[in-house]
Amino acid sequence: MANENSANRILVAGTGPVGLISALAFANAGFGVILAGPPARADDGRTTALMVPALKVLERIGVLEALSADAAPLKVMRIVDGTARLIRSPIVTFRAGEIGEDHFGYNFQNRVLNAVLEQAVSHHADIEWRRALVEGWALEADHVTAALSDGTTVVSPLAVAADGRNSPARMAAGISTTARALPQSALVLNFAHTRDHGFTSTEFHTESGPFTVVPLPGRRSSLVWVLRPETARDFAELDNDALAQRVERQMQSMLGRVSIDSGRQIYPLSTSLPARFAQNRVALVGEAAHVFPPIGAQGLNLGIRDVDQLVETARDHVADPGAPAALKAYDTARRPDILARTSAVNLLNMSLLSDMLPAQLARGLGLNVLGGFSPIRAFFMREGLRPGSGFSAIASSLRAPRRIGASSE
Repeated sequence: MANENSANRILVAGTGPVGLISALAFANAGFGVILAGPPARADDGRTTALMVPALKVLERIGVLEALSADAAPLKVMRIVDGTARLIRSPIVTFRAGEIGEDHFGYNFQNRVLNAVLEQAVSHHADIEWRRALVEGWALEADHVTAALSDGTTVVSPLAVAADGRNSPARMAAGISTTARALPQSALVLNFAHTRDHGFTSTEFHTESGPFTVVPLPGRRSSLVWVLRPETARDFAELDNDALAQRVERQMQSMLGRVSIDSGRQIYPLSTSLPARFAQNRVALVGEAAHVFPPIGAQGLNLGIRDVDQLVETARDHVADPGAPAALKAYDTARRPDILARTSAVNLLNMSLLSDMLPAQLARGLGLNVLGGFSPIRAFFMREGLRPGSGFSAIASSLRAPRRIGASSE
């Protein structure tokens, strides 16, 4: 097999959004990059909501402007208890203006996001895109060697595993995972409607999981409907009119009459968490590092934070970005954020599936507190956007000098 001069370049395995963003972020930070993997499927009908911090990363790597024309801002996010259980929660509404933001983020169509990222990668002088899969890994003390399906090999000081939930790179690195299949599937589709969405994303909580409607440009929205697998299959087989009626009824006709786009997709849900996030010159990002249900728009946002931290760590260890000290620093930096997000999402999902009264009481109490106390709501909104920013806002308010003459009562 040919072994081209690649020993000083970062290897990124995987060409989903996280892999493409990884390649661009490392290249923009001054590293040479080899990206391995085929182009994304052109028929991906899903959408992705990216929050403000993720948008800033897209801006830094030079793709946000090209994406914005086909995206819808998320100015309001709402949680509605759509269960029929004894304990029900009030509607909780989060407004970006409450924390001084114009919007929480943007909702993008995946096919557009992938196309823009692929174009940027193809035109970046410091990225060599090998449109071939990694078929084998050899991990040594000072480098990794990847054997590609085109017959070439790549030698690199650091492999970025952006190769998905069943990551071969993670397995080669000897990183074990705790994984579990869930009794749920996500039915994903887009639809048009007769009423304006007001740039509001609504997450209905149901007994089978969340039913999440996210705005697209114009009078269109995307839907992720988490259902029992057999129900998801039954609904996917309905004709457009019958499915439109189901969707309209589930969201209480809040967007008026509905018409379903073509291209429905079903995705089985699972959870996965590795024992560590880097080892043996392999660093995990995206779904190689965390898999959980689609609640609260956390998935790709968390993956982009992985990339951002990994690039920062590599810049701090530029002489050898895959050295044990560098990988330990990355693991330590990402662990609190990943564990907190995955635990919160998994607990909320379990509370929706559980018929036990204590679980319903805990979920109801939490949503009641969020809905009734604006300082706590603001804290969670800030934390949802930028981990640690909620605590920073509290600290800033405590440090702020009191106004002279203010009442002490």
